[in-house]
Amino acid sequence: MPPTLLISKELPALQYHSSRDRFDLTWQAPLSTLLGLGRAAGADLIEFFLERVNYISCLAEDDTITSIAPRLTTGAGVRVFRGKADCYVSTNDISFAGLKAALEKGLSILGLQLPTPNAYIPEINLEMFRDYASARGKETWLDKSSSMKEMGEVLLDANQKLNQKASHVQSRRAVYFRDWQEVLVAASDGTFARDIRLTQSVGYNLLCADGAHRASIGKRSGNTSDPNFLRNWNYEATAEEVAQSAGKMLYADYVESGTYPIIMANEFGGVIFHEACGHLLETTQIEHKTTPFIDKKGDKIAHENLTAWDEGRSDNAFGTIDMDDEGMPTQRTLLIENGILKNFIADRAGSMRTGHPRTGSGRRQDYKYAAASRMRNTYIAPGNYSIDDLFASIDKGIYCKQMGGGSVGATGEFNFAVAEAYLIENGKITKPLKGATLIGEAKEIMNKISMCSQDLGLAAGFCGSVSGSVYVTVGQPHLKVDSITVGGR
Repeated sequence: MPPTLLISKELPALQYHSSRDRFDLTWQAPLSTLLGLGRAAGADLIEFFLERVNYISCLAEDDTITSIAPRLTTGAGVRVFRGKADCYVSTNDISFAGLKAALEKGLSILGLQLPTPNAYIPEINLEMFRDYASARGKETWLDKSSSMKEMGEVLLDANQKLNQKASHVQSRRAVYFRDWQEVLVAASDGTFARDIRLTQSVGYNLLCADGAHRASIGKRSGNTSDPNFLRNWNYEATAEEVAQSAGKMLYADYVESGTYPIIMANEFGGVIFHEACGHLLETTQIEHKTTPFIDKKGDKIAHENLTAWDEGRSDNAFGTIDMDDEGMPTQRTLLIENGILKNFIADRAGSMRTGHPRTGSGRRQDYKYAAASRMRNTYIAPGNYSIDDLFASIDKGIYCKQMGGGSVGATGEFNFAVAEAYLIENGKITKPLKGATLIGEAKEIMNKISMCSQDLGLAAGFCGSVSGSVYVTVGQPHLKVDSITVGGR
């Protein structure tokens, strides 16, 4: 015989016993019921996002641990769609009653009401549970990660090593964090998926001073999915690299303002593409009409030697995910191919409103935010030139070895400080420079990236946007920009 249909008036008497310490199949029945309730109220689509977080950070300043900051959170959010309109409600009460109250609030915001007491609640047929955490052995990650004691010991040892390597040290900082997250997504289109993420980062900040001379250099690395990440950090090699860079920049001459050809180093040099172009390819920007590329799909927007990707699949990269925060499996998205715009970065809502296909890019900081179109691992692909070819093509220019902070306007105008730079003369590096700032506009600089080498490198980063701060990877090989405005003295 078929199961008894659920009637609206029976909801208050329902008893569910979902697991409180993990998201598993015991959550299927209550979430299916709530999704059906939302559909019965007239919503076109409902999505629940449940989250548990175990986070800790540790900071060592000089030879002292000055901060240990743990955070444990649990919560959920429900997104309700009606046509192309939607609303999002979050709660830290993940009981059936708490989730139902959040759903009711979301429905009311869109002018929808719960069905009458005698209305039938449709059954939402969720897909077979996609449990990436169990399938890929992630259940033990948290237990295998470094203890609080180990974190402190490693960072203090690292700071001591930095003090041995550097001269004229003003301050030394070593910082580490571990972010463990369990998520569950269920939606009325049948989505039902769980994942565990383990994101970690560690790095140095070194300030050196000698009289009026100052130099500040940082170096950070990040990882997903390796509980032994901190234990395997080669802080001696990193200290050597940071100390050498600071020593060169301490007495460097200031750059002269002007227009130059430049070579940008690989790895974190990719932050300019991320900020000046990547954000403009998110469907959020199309919705707000704040991108110059809104109607340029299929058109040439960059030099024919430039190809760029956004993906979530590179092993251990900082933006790697098995599924996005809307439950969609991750994938590789070709953004630009030989200068031609091929795809945009789309989440569920962005796809609904712009028509561009979803790319597994719906991401959020935590349950308090609705997902939005966000980058994952975003980089310019390797080219056909050697690094020597790039340098040999420049009579006088600047080598930007390490980027600093910067800002980007709504339609792609940017300025970025260069933390470590060198003068190029007749194809050779001649002397260190400091005080350089790169100034330009996305749609112009993309057509001036004329040469890419073969040494693709990735670097960990943090990206802020409408759905909060998320972990991303930026990257590129060494590349040449034919001309760009450089601010200095």
